Amino acid sequence: MRSALCLLLDAQPDFEVVGEAGDPDAAVARAGELTPTVVLLDLWMAGRSSVDAIPALLAASPLTRVVMLTSDDDVAAARQALQAGAAGYVLKRADHRELATAIRAAAAGQRYVQPDVGARLAVAPEPGPSAGGLSKREREVVVLLAQGQTNAEIAAELKLSVRTVESHRARIQHKLGVFGRSNLVRYAREHGLSVP
Repeated sequence: MRSALCLLLDAQPDFEVVGEAGDPDAAVARAGELTPTVVLLDLWMAGRSSVDAIPALLAASPLTRVVMLTSDDDVAAARQALQAGAAGYVLKRADHRELATAIRAAAAGQRYVQPDVGARLAVAPEPGPSAGGLSKREREVVVLLAQGQTNAEIAAELKLSVRTVESHRARIQHKLGVFGRSNLVRYAREHGLSVP
């Protein structure tokens, strides 16, 4: 699919494909190296959500704009991607002209959400995040994150592996709809989770 997308995008007179990646971590690294104007990011890459990678990608390349490409027309998925910093959200079933429109809009500093998703997003109530949805262990992880500890430090303190801490963090972000360390820290402080 990446090859077909590259051919499609390269065929546009004002586009130039400068790189590609097969998983979210590689996408972050490539964005940092290449500083593209727009990154077209699949919502699911290498068997995991790439939403968590958006803040890291934007930190690695602050002038880059992210357009999510997905088969998932779920409003919650769109909301999470946009809250994480995506500038666009387009479904894979979209016409190639619509995809090009979304990329051009993002490059121009605008947001673009595929109209049928955008219409439902506009009328769907935004769920209020609830700390009550977190397990005891997830609350402990949030508290330590809010105290500025790294994943490795949290793993050592809670006697867990770093990978387990990363898994907890990913689940926390999806449960709360809050993405990126700074947003989690702010959420924890606003909801009284920053102290044990």
